[in-house]
Amino acid sequence: MNSRRDFIQKISFSAAALPFLSLRGWAHERENMIMATEEPVLRVALMGLGGYANRVADAMKSSARARLVGVVSGTPAKIKDWQQRFNIPDKNCYNYENFDSIRNNPDIDVVYVTTPNALHHNNVLRAAAAGKHVICEKPMALNPKQGREMIDACKKANVKLLVGYRMHFESNTLEIINRRTKGELGKILFFQGLSGFKIGDPTQWRLNKELAGGGSLMDIGIYAINAARYMIGEEPVWVSAQEIKTDPVKFKQGVDETIQFQLGFPGGAVASCLSTYNMNNLDRFFLNGDKGFAELMPASGYGPIKGSSSSGPLDLPHRTHQTVQMDEMAGIILDGKQPIVPVDGEEGLRDLKIIAAIYEAVKTGQRTDLKV
Repeated sequence: MNSRRDFIQKISFSAAALPFLSLRGWAHERENMIMATEEPVLRVALMGLGGYANRVADAMKSSARARLVGVVSGTPAKIKDWQQRFNIPDKNCYNYENFDSIRNNPDIDVVYVTTPNALHHNNVLRAAAAGKHVICEKPMALNPKQGREMIDACKKANVKLLVGYRMHFESNTLEIINRRTKGELGKILFFQGLSGFKIGDPTQWRLNKELAGGGSLMDIGIYAINAARYMIGEEPVWVSAQEIKTDPVKFKQGVDETIQFQLGFPGGAVASCLSTYNMNNLDRFFLNGDKGFAELMPASGYGPIKGSSSSGPLDLPHRTHQTVQMDEMAGIILDGKQPIVPVDGEEGLRDLKIIAAIYEAVKTGQRTDLKV
């Protein structure tokens, strides 16, 4: 890393030479010099260029530690559009046929998988086999078996597997976890998680069992599952659940419309949660202890996240979640940083085990014991 004096001298020299350089060339040279004085940057290729990938890509424009350098898509027109919007070179563009050759590209550190749920397993296995770190959107896979295979493949390839749990880095969320950890809420007794919205287009992949692996629980209910775990600070030991379906045409067999589920924890706390694709205005987490409470509403949307507590408002400054997530994940991958709440493959697998148990409890009508 250059010293401050060397850096200033180089900038001064380049500025003096400005009349002999094109403006674009000067800008490129200056960017390279600045990059040389900063922490390493995580170089990211996005796989699956849908709506969420656009959100992540835009957020990385403000990231200090992560930069979009490549794309993977089966749609040539999308690749061309992304190249123009994000200045991505041809050598960093891949389709699903030639993707495995990414192993030969030293300019890409990590592949961020944002494809439909059913594709995650194969996408992650291929990225790992190519020697690239992987960030995978949640749910990590369709079932625990797939999740375990993904974890094992990444371990074998000596690459990291992270899951896109952006709320694990959100400031108000971390404030509640901090208060609970310090004992300010006392003994935790109860958690309520409400996650849902009224879904639109009936032809979208989220309502296709083969692509989504389920319905609302896989997509939005996972937020309540995950929050119950990190808010209470324990892993559940039993689950019970009930499914409600009012529109069997839109929500076909295997695609859940609404599920209510309950989780029991070893310390005695219980969680009561709702996951739905048929109601709006449901984005609330409430944690209650014998000394106080904390509530977030909205709790898991793109922000700002706001809430209240027994000791006053929760209204910490908002930063774009995906920007914070990518900065933090760069620290995990490049520096070995340990996050307050895990975002690794094992964390994703725990949620998959709970989801499988909820579906089993719906099917049997019985309380299901858990070991996650």
